[in-house]
Amino acid sequence: MLLSHYQDELLEAGCDEAGRGCLAGPVFAAAVILPPKFRHPLLNDSKQMTAADRDKLRKVIEKKALYYAVASVDNIEIDKINILKASFRAMHLALEQLSQQPEFIIIDGNRFYAYGQTPFACIVQGDGKYASIAAASILAKTYRDEYMQRLHLEYPHFGWNENKGYPTRQHREALREHGETPYHRKSFRLLPDEQLELDL
Repeated sequence: MLLSHYQDELLEAGCDEAGRGCLAGPVFAAAVILPPKFRHPLLNDSKQMTAADRDKLRKVIEKKALYYAVASVDNIEIDKINILKASFRAMHLALEQLSQQPEFIIIDGNRFYAYGQTPFACIVQGDGKYASIAAASILAKTYRDEYMQRLHLEYPHFGWNENKGYPTRQHREALREHGETPYHRKSFRLLPDEQLELDL
């Protein structure tokens, strides 16, 4: 059972990102403020859920959340500032878009750049522990998957409708055959050294 809040004194937002390990496309982040007693039997870390359940939960979260926002940072900015900073920037952008600013923030992971003067806590595997972080992980993941589905129509041979830009064998074989696109992260190692590649 996920915990509803990290603390009970202040209005709390949960934050998470999606797409950090991808070779292509933006990194997305979401910020979610849930009602104090929000519960749903399907709610979990988005990586532990099926796509159908994530889509179902997204509708519930968008309807039931007190406030939510989703933001992204594109591959060009990722290449300029690095993926870690880009992930935090996407979270800050999502927080900025909330129509009510939180008084406390909980973040999935072990690092974060302070958002103004707002106190925060980093929670390793927080998307499997706290409802608002799990909700943020679902929104970030579903919004990003939708975006990569649109990019797939532009570059179908990379299989982004399935791999979402992650470094699968199909994705790397398409890179070898077709070269990189304007959506690839040039600061990432797009193709590993051939002798080190594992057939996963």
